[in-house]
Amino acid sequence: MNAPHTRFDLAEDRSASAPPEARGLERDEVRLLAAGPAGVQHATFRDLPAFLNPGDLLVVNTSGTLPAAVDAVRDERVITVHFSTELDDGTWVIELRAPGGPLLDGRAGERLSLPAGAVVTLREPHVAGAQRLWRAKIEVEGEVARYLAKVGRPIRYGYVPRAWPLPNYQTVFALDPGSAEMPSAARPFTPELVTQLVSRGVLFAPILLHTGVSSPEAGEPPYGERFRVPATTAALVNWVRDQGGRVIAVGTTAVRAIESAANPGGLVTAAAGWTELVLGPDRPARAVDGLITGLHTPEASHLLLLEAVVGPELVQRAYDAAVRREYLWHEFGDVSLLASR
Repeated sequence: MNAPHTRFDLAEDRSASAPPEARGLERDEVRLLAAGPAGVQHATFRDLPAFLNPGDLLVVNTSGTLPAAVDAVRDERVITVHFSTELDDGTWVIELRAPGGPLLDGRAGERLSLPAGAVVTLREPHVAGAQRLWRAKIEVEGEVARYLAKVGRPIRYGYVPRAWPLPNYQTVFALDPGSAEMPSAARPFTPELVTQLVSRGVLFAPILLHTGVSSPEAGEPPYGERFRVPATTAALVNWVRDQGGRVIAVGTTAVRAIESAANPGGLVTAAAGWTELVLGPDRPARAVDGLITGLHTPEASHLLLLEAVVGPELVQRAYDAAVRREYLWHEFGDVSLLASR
């Protein structure tokens, strides 16, 4: 897999350890770094209308976040199961975790006990030759999503030391539960900000992409995710491009969905199913002119996607500025707007 060109050092104290509301801020008061051909500017997210033009299109992900972390008993020891992705045959992709990170010693046929009598049986590694993600059979009464709603909690990592209720992990656009982790680029949007943008002539269009658990392994590529691009969204993307407006994806999930529905000339058509698309030097963006996104860790595969949309030079300038100005990283942190024009 290609490595991103963008290089930077990230201090340990740059991770946002709690929602901005816990720091005395509104959702739309996180910092916004806007980077484009004209340079880099610093603002707050509620200043976003100043950086968009009438006729620009924001593509938003309507996936909702599942309470996808559940305790399990394994050899008389409590571990955590992260429910990542439901597959077409009803099995799930899961990850086994301990406080120190993913457990890589899963065994085919291994059975784990979950609350309320549920059982997880490991079948086979989801990715051949890897041990982090497993395809598993879930024995539970009723639908798994309903079960998770009763016993699960949001996935969180070590940089968030305390638990926060599920509403802290939902965006204003969330309609369809299915993501293991929040499509967090949209978290700073509020109903009032959306209203203001619409009133100024900025357009919105929905896509759906259910995101799985994030990869803790440097250089590990994204895997297949379920997505849908409606015909109305495809038509609106094409119309905005014809009119000279910009297509700005809200989040890497929205980029992946739209680009999965774009032909080599950038024409977008309705599409649904599974996408394995990985953007990078060999596959630049065709339909998306920019994106709103959180800040990604060094060597993360998402940096390749950013570079494929706006170019490595712009991404490097943006990250140099974010490090210098001490922006906050991760899902509760600050946000960037990167635009190629």
